Amino acid sequence: MPATRSSARLSAQASSTSTLATEEAPVQATPAKKATQKRKAESDSPLKDESAKKAVKKKKKAVEVSNEPPRELTDEDEKTKLLPPVLSFDFEEAKEHLIETDHRFAELFTKMKCNPYEVLEQVHPFRALSVSIIGQQIAWQAARSVTHKFIRLYDPSLPEKPTEEERAAITFFPGAKQVAQTDHQSLRSAGLSDRKAEYIKDLATRFADGRLSTEKLLKADDDELVEMLTEVRGIGRWTVDMFSIFSLRRPDILPVGDLGVQRGMLVWFLSRYSSAHNFILSPEKIGNKKKETEEDDSTSTSDQLAEPEGVSCVPPATTERTEDIPGLPPAFTPSIKKTLANPSVDPGKPIPPLPTGVTVSLLQSRLSGKKTAKKTFLTPEEMTALTDPWKPYRSLGSYYMWSLASSK
Repeated sequence: MPATRSSARLSAQASSTSTLATEEAPVQATPAKKATQKRKAESDSPLKDESAKKAVKKKKKAVEVSNEPPRELTDEDEKTKLLPPVLSFDFEEAKEHLIETDHRFAELFTKMKCNPYEVLEQVHPFRALSVSIIGQQIAWQAARSVTHKFIRLYDPSLPEKPTEEERAAITFFPGAKQVAQTDHQSLRSAGLSDRKAEYIKDLATRFADGRLSTEKLLKADDDELVEMLTEVRGIGRWTVDMFSIFSLRRPDILPVGDLGVQRGMLVWFLSRYSSAHNFILSPEKIGNKKKETEEDDSTSTSDQLAEPEGVSCVPPATTERTEDIPGLPPAFTPSIKKTLANPSVDPGKPIPPLPTGVTVSLLQSRLSGKKTAKKTFLTPEEMTALTDPWKPYRSLGSYYMWSLASSK
């Protein structure tokens, strides 16, 4: 057997050597063969080879692009970019300032993250504002359903009824130019009312033609931002406030039109000035408890101040979710009573008086159900006066007020 294997190896070597010798032997080329050799030489030239490589690469890239899954928004066709995941202020300094004004803030910061300012993510302004418009005046569950149908208009490959895992994995959102070119009836088919379809188109058109852009939004101060965005149909002051807090992460925004923040402030300040007041926290988290339904044309066209009583507003866009409502902090457990009872100033130091015109009895009556003429818990002037010591970081303090909503 060994001899046989050796013979086989020798035979193979001999065959290889014979083939090599045959290939290296000079052969007289015929005219036809010379032409073939010339074409081969031309195809093997460096210039020709480089051109071929570029063509293959270009073709391969075209195939890759055509097979790409839908991507997140870019600034190619709408002159806009993602908002940077950075803060324009010192977060630790902001916390120290609020704790100095009211020591109880220290426990709030310990109990939960201040999500908009600690969970920094890239946000697209067109997406954030679109989702905010879609969610106006309807339960957040319904808003989420309509938003998904809206996205599927531009990517039908997405599951019709996604699981929570599938929903969390969706990053695609249509570009402003795409939406601006979409006909009205198609937008209605996603569950949008006539008016919201118009609002979305107006917003998309402004981003597509450059009247709105990330750069312009970032450069605008708070007042300029309000003026710029309220020109868009369907966007009012509340929407601008939510966008400023949750997307632009501005530090000194006071959402005077939010009922949840108003109720939280009543609890916060009453517990500071009246230890005798007994708070019974609502077992429900803040949110719209209306039946989950799709939109209809009876939806109010006004901004969020026209919401049903006791309904808090939902932030326009964030991936940080709580158990029930995306973006908002969870309601505190009963241990909040201990937090509220903690000293708000250093021992022996007097508590600053309530603003002129605001009394403990007034705050108690508001929390008991005697609201203002506009059916709010506090007027904008009262909220501004109460939170004046929080400046220039009222956004952070307001965020935690959502957790303090209570019922008598």
